[in-house]
Amino acid sequence: MLRMPFSVATWNINSVRLRMPIVERLLLEQAPDVLCLQETKVPDELFPEKAFRKLGYEHIAFHGQKGYHGVATVARRPIEVVEKRRFCEIDDSRHLSVTVRAGGKAILLHNFYVPAGGDEPDPEINRKFRHKLDFVAEMNAIRAEHDEVSGSILVGDLNIAPLEHDVWSHKQLLKVVSHTPVETERFEAMRLAGNWVDLMRLNVPHEQKLYTWWSYRAQDWEASDRGRRLDHVWSSPNLVPNFAGYEILRPARGWERPSDHVPVIARFDLE
Repeated sequence: MLRMPFSVATWNINSVRLRMPIVERLLLEQAPDVLCLQETKVPDELFPEKAFRKLGYEHIAFHGQKGYHGVATVARRPIEVVEKRRFCEIDDSRHLSVTVRAGGKAILLHNFYVPAGGDEPDPEINRKFRHKLDFVAEMNAIRAEHDEVSGSILVGDLNIAPLEHDVWSHKQLLKVVSHTPVETERFEAMRLAGNWVDLMRLNVPHEQKLYTWWSYRAQDWEASDRGRRLDHVWSSPNLVPNFAGYEILRPARGWERPSDHVPVIARFDLE
């Protein structure tokens, strides 16, 4: 049976309108079948649809709001919106799921932007951190649905670096939001509860450093290399045999007016 290449990119773009030139560069150079964006920071009526359509991404779904948060999924093939889920009884735009057909499968594709959680890792005094923990708890309901003719993929800026070598210094970041034990333990428990496979670590040793984010605060991000893996690609177990690898586009952190996150592109060969 012929296999069909299928690629999904995920990128926290930190304002899609401001950074449209580098989004265009990504699409022209890498041409993923689907691009999932987070932190688009634009209400739906102002989303730059024309720019995407001009590049061949004519299938567009978004869940946005003015100035904050927001997710969008654009594709070169038809997509159908399944859900824009509300979390924690708060009307933030942090989730969008669509279906897309690839090979002989219907793929349910979740696009997430998990709350950052503020600076103080104490839910009793920091409501942002409490919100983050509550959000992750509600994500337990997002399951890796699959059968013989369908599968699930979950991508996005999940704002947690779960493993020791997903950060530049495990010891120094244990009390820093995104790598505290309460976050990493609940995050991994949620992933396992949903039967999700962490594709980025599938064939990469846990002792190998993996980063997708470098702070704007660093004077020379590349030299200091104090990164974190905050962006993730998961799938249902039945898609693992079709997983053909991924790329973290580290050079994009040095593009003009960059996001502090870089794109991750996952590739599949689907029957």
